[in-house]
Amino acid sequence: MNYKLQGTPNSPVLIFSNSLGSEMMMWDELIPYLLPFFRVLQYDTRGHGGSHLSPNEGTTISELANDVIQLMDKLNIEAAYFCGLSMGGLIGQYLGINHPNRFKKIVLSNTGAKIGDDERWNGRIGTISKNGMQAIVDDTMERWFTEEFRSQNSERVAQTKAMFLRSNVDGYSNCCCAIRDADFREKLQSLSVEALVITGDEDPVTNVEQAEFLVSKIPNARLKVLHARHLAAAELPKEYAAVLIDFLVGEQTFDKGMHVRRTVLGDAHIDNANSKINSVNADFQSFITRYAWGEIWTRPGLSKHNRSLITMSMLIALNRPAEFKMHVKAAFNNGVSVDEIKEVIMQSALYCGLPAANDAFHLALEVFKENDIKLKA
Repeated sequence: MNYKLQGTPNSPVLIFSNSLGSEMMMWDELIPYLLPFFRVLQYDTRGHGGSHLSPNEGTTISELANDVIQLMDKLNIEAAYFCGLSMGGLIGQYLGINHPNRFKKIVLSNTGAKIGDDERWNGRIGTISKNGMQAIVDDTMERWFTEEFRSQNSERVAQTKAMFLRSNVDGYSNCCCAIRDADFREKLQSLSVEALVITGDEDPVTNVEQAEFLVSKIPNARLKVLHARHLAAAELPKEYAAVLIDFLVGEQTFDKGMHVRRTVLGDAHIDNANSKINSVNADFQSFITRYAWGEIWTRPGLSKHNRSLITMSMLIALNRPAEFKMHVKAAFNNGVSVDEIKEVIMQSALYCGLPAANDAFHLALEVFKENDIKLKA
């Protein structure tokens, strides 16, 4: 299976599952907004993009969902957040019903408990088998994007169209069979994972009524309607990412800040700090959580990896030994290596002075020893 995993080691994993006829690139515009909070796992559904075809004539949603579980096992991901759109939403329903212990929260986007009927899917398979993907690409773009979006974002639509035309006819047809045969209408009450259902107010494929049905049947679910058609994530990437963050992390700046603070500094550090909150320092603790971690560290313009490097550099210059040691330790949670920390300190020798760099080396070595980090001879 073709996949891509991005983000810092200590962040929780968010898995994206694509729509029929899409590759994992369909999520790319969302990723910068999400990396401050998550490790993001994208993958190509079997028969799409770089993932191989099923050896069987048909494919089922259960097989596609088990591909996700196998990928999680391969990457040693015990539990994750999940967001699936259209066919990916069917996969999400199966996972939430059959593997609830593997998922913290699930987002079911632009999907339904039952999508279309046999006539629709068999007809589409017949059309592309005879005439190729070109025969349905224009109609697909109209279903995926609003007229306003298509007129104002011709380059983005052209990229999506090219992606769709790359689809393997057999792989696409197999997944048509999976969607055709999937029906979760009588099983949704068994979906115990907290869920968010997203749809577009102009989605002609899986409309608001179908989304409302999902919410009415899933025990712990809520609904969000966006001004979009079927490919809401691609049409409204910034707004869509914000909806995901609000649901998966929390709507308040404090919640977002505490989430990021924990991923960078670690649970033990934060639990220790929280245990020492009192009437004197409570406002300060709230301030740094909201402002430093909720507003600055969540900005998409720099990766957390780079923010760690910059922060260590500034703390050397400011001669803040306690904070420097804390951020050296935190840097490993952000994927920073020992060699990169060494280079930051070497650079500081030029611009902060030799004494500052010397102190920084001593402090860094203390952190390495305290955390049992083995150094090369």
